[in-house]
Amino acid sequence: MAHPLDHLPILRMNGAGNEILVLDLRGSDHELAPHEARAIANAPGLRFDQLMALHRPRRPGDDAYIRIYNIDGSLSAACGNGTRCVAYALAREGKAALRLETDAGLIETRRQADMVFTVDMGRPRLGWREIPLARAVEDTREIALDPPVAGAPARFCAVSMGNPHAVFFVDDATHVDLEALGPRIERHPLFPERANVSFAQMLSRDDILLRVWERGTGATKACGSAACATLVAAARAGLGERAARLRLPGGDLHIEWRADDHVLMTGPVEFEFETRLDPQIFQGVVA
Repeated sequence: MAHPLDHLPILRMNGAGNEILVLDLRGSDHELAPHEARAIANAPGLRFDQLMALHRPRRPGDDAYIRIYNIDGSLSAACGNGTRCVAYALAREGKAALRLETDAGLIETRRQADMVFTVDMGRPRLGWREIPLARAVEDTREIALDPPVAGAPARFCAVSMGNPHAVFFVDDATHVDLEALGPRIERHPLFPERANVSFAQMLSRDDILLRVWERGTGATKACGSAACATLVAAARAGLGERAARLRLPGGDLHIEWRADDHVLMTGPVEFEFETRLDPQIFQGVVA
């Protein structure tokens, strides 16, 4: 029996180095299962940081509903770099501005140049319950990492951009042992839904060097929601301005926290190739 994903076209892209797949399921009722996402990730050339699965819009006026998968098959509510890749994919249909529904809420995008897009990531969530954290915290700008993690800074700032982020400000982000600290902090008992972990170095008040460990993915070249969370954290802590350049290993993003409380992310996308899913990748795959 044929699999519903057999031979479907899939785009391979990157957003500032963030490895993205875009799978258009708007013509199907199929909902990608976690084991199917993992099978795609294991196919030659299709490893991803996030897979953006497009579905028919659920509300009038929207262009698509997006489910976002990490490489381990878990779901993410938001992915800024992936959303820019979706904007590029749908721009090929002649749409320069989009309304996209995600589990984090409505996201609007606009094409700024041929391969540059702005994404309105919405309002940051700053209360401990909505991040969420496992215990009450009066001020999420500065939280003790308790119990401590050896080698990690003692305090962090917590922000949600539709997914939970722990932002640590450090003197030298390049010397942080991301592979060692990232997974331990991601699954720290403070984070009931795990966390994206960022180590940020303030080069100036509007220039930030950033390295990110993404929950469900690992060390990544870029993470748009982490860049947004870091800008918000720096502004809240009095360390930076409400607009800045965020330097990630895969490229730069411009982030602005507007007066209306919305966070805008502007950055590039790169189209790598388009292929079709090989039916063999789903053979013998179990849930």
